Amino acid sequence: MANQEELGAFAGGVAVITGAGAGIGAGLARYAATELDMTVVLADIDTAAVTKLGQELGAAGARTRPVTTDVRDSRSVDLLADLVYEEVGPVRLLVNNAGVEQFGYLWDTPVANWNRLVEININGVFHGIRSFLPRLLAHRDGPPSYVLNLASVGAVGASALQAPYIMSKHAVLSITECLYLEVQAVGGNVRVGAVLPGIVTSDIFQSARSVDGGDLVAAEDHRRAMMAIREGGMSPADAAQAIFEQAAAGEFYIVTHPEMVLAAMAARGDQLRDRRAPRVRRPG
Repeated sequence: MANQEELGAFAGGVAVITGAGAGIGAGLARYAATELDMTVVLADIDTAAVTKLGQELGAAGARTRPVTTDVRDSRSVDLLADLVYEEVGPVRLLVNNAGVEQFGYLWDTPVANWNRLVEININGVFHGIRSFLPRLLAHRDGPPSYVLNLASVGAVGASALQAPYIMSKHAVLSITECLYLEVQAVGGNVRVGAVLPGIVTSDIFQSARSVDGGDLVAAEDHRRAMMAIREGGMSPADAAQAIFEQAAAGEFYIVTHPEMVLAAMAARGDQLRDRRAPRVRRPG
């Protein structure tokens, strides 16, 4: 874990966090603003949520800037980057966090739901990288900047009834691994990290899309099972602390639940080495 000196690399800098209106995004925003004295740009499509969070943090003396942003739209993310650099300052930390869930059998998944999930979970990360990385790479002197992309423990496994989400998190992990190599190739003063959370308390399961035909019972049973697991999940505040400490310490694979995630990584490695088909895994 990082010490206070390492965490000081973030102090006083500007953080841009997408999906900052709830869940892990809000937890990261609160920690960055109150514990690390960062100016936090709260980017989310939910204007009311980031406005409320900005008011809450502002009342505590923190510096925030809520910005309505649709990560599905490259122009919206370009405008976010322009606004931040013109009106707030150079970015020390970019967190591509915005994400949504989908339950149900893959063949029952509505096309609109599939496209929405891909646009948010995958394209949103790409748009963040494309809009911000050239500016981050241009700053070669001084403290490094950081890019953290939110994947999931699901990025190293497989699960029935969540195929679109699991697929998207595998994609985010791969994007982040490739980005790390590309930043190294150009000698950038940017540290890249892949965040693989376990179960963190949020409304992602409750707000997840379901199916509008096919086996709705299976989809909703899976939602209820995941929501039951969520009740014992880590708080966003504790997850944020773990994420920042590991990022400051220079970790690439950042995990909120080491035992769970490292076991999943080992199981995935064994499965690929042995060329073994995936095994059915039930929630819990």
